[in-house]
Amino acid sequence: MVPISPVPLLFLLVLALQSIWSSASQELKVQSSPQPEISRLHHPTWSLGLQLYRSLRIDGSQTNTFISPLLLANSLLALEGGAKGSTAGQFHDLLRITKNDKAVGEALTKALKSVREANGTSYALRSSSALFSKQAPKLEKSFLEKLQTHFGLQHVALEDAQKHDMEKLQSWAKSGMDGEETVDLELALETKPGAMILANALNFKGFWDRGFYHENQDLRSFLGTKYTKVPMMHRSGVYRHYEDIENMVQVLELGLWEGKASMVLILPFHVENLARLDRLLTLDRVEKWLGKLNSTSMALSLPRTKISSTVNLQKQLAALGLVDAWNETSADFSAVSSLGRGKLHLGAVLHWTSLELAPESGSKDGMHEDEDVEKPKIFYADHSFIILVRDNSTGALLMVGALDHTDGPAIHDEL
Repeated sequence: MVPISPVPLLFLLVLALQSIWSSASQELKVQSSPQPEISRLHHPTWSLGLQLYRSLRIDGSQTNTFISPLLLANSLLALEGGAKGSTAGQFHDLLRITKNDKAVGEALTKALKSVREANGTSYALRSSSALFSKQAPKLEKSFLEKLQTHFGLQHVALEDAQKHDMEKLQSWAKSGMDGEETVDLELALETKPGAMILANALNFKGFWDRGFYHENQDLRSFLGTKYTKVPMMHRSGVYRHYEDIENMVQVLELGLWEGKASMVLILPFHVENLARLDRLLTLDRVEKWLGKLNSTSMALSLPRTKISSTVNLQKQLAALGLVDAWNETSADFSAVSSLGRGKLHLGAVLHWTSLELAPESGSKDGMHEDEDVEKPKIFYADHSFIILVRDNSTGALLMVGALDHTDGPAIHDEL
């Protein structure tokens, strides 16, 4: 019998121990290492906002459309607290709330707090949210208190007369936007007894981290759905930018003062209506665009303008699955009223918004001269484009909308 040398055995034993230790270390590393951060676009405001935006624009009837997904999601969540049964289930599906899931509510609360803290530095914002009710059964005191203290919604009772309802809603919206003139509701709004109306009003003006000089403006053509003359603001510098050659789109991120928020502009290469670009605006594609932004030398030209919008989101929300809430028979808001199920239902979800593109920075120090850049790429926004406003600390989508045309003197065809 040939004796076995102890050296190879020892060598094999060391190798085996090293393999076991390596596997254990790798497993421990996987278990202890932090999970990758969830994409900021997974904030509940993004899915809701982009879906509603595309739904609003699908037939081409809406122009200069703007909504605030953050305010809207918060208001819908407030009303969800008074729903039961399938009505509550449809709110959950819309807001992507799983059973006993508090994550959505916590995300919205955190985002609203962040927006309030940034107000006055990154932007000037005035907003208001309310629940109007029309000859509704007496609403539970606890529900109304939570509406105000937790979600920041007022409760306003409507009168009997239809005309007075419209005037009251319009007056409320104007007050909520700090006196800003609002766009009148174009559709006849039926406020039947038992109807509840969710309403949001938002007036927004961003302050750039690097402002445009007032004198660095001139009157130029804006080739939107209407051809008009508009003051164009110009400056150059280094900005985060991406060109999607395949889809013929430029994406530009403009920082707002102190970096608490930013504005993203999505501009087609050529003059066109936004129907094609609206269809491209999916969560996956926007996430891809934002992930590919790179610091680039840019020469910018933007219109100095204000965009105002008023929409009723009933049709769009129903298309996204919120069906029962509008029906006097099937709507179940029995947690709102001690009288249980009955005529209490959702009558409308109204949204007034205004966004201003102006030259100001958040500080005089931000009004420095154009940066000396070489061979800049051109971002010449003289035609329709999409605007996103996001809160940078939470990733929430504060606003989404489109500039289809500007107010100004018409360009007359001289041919």
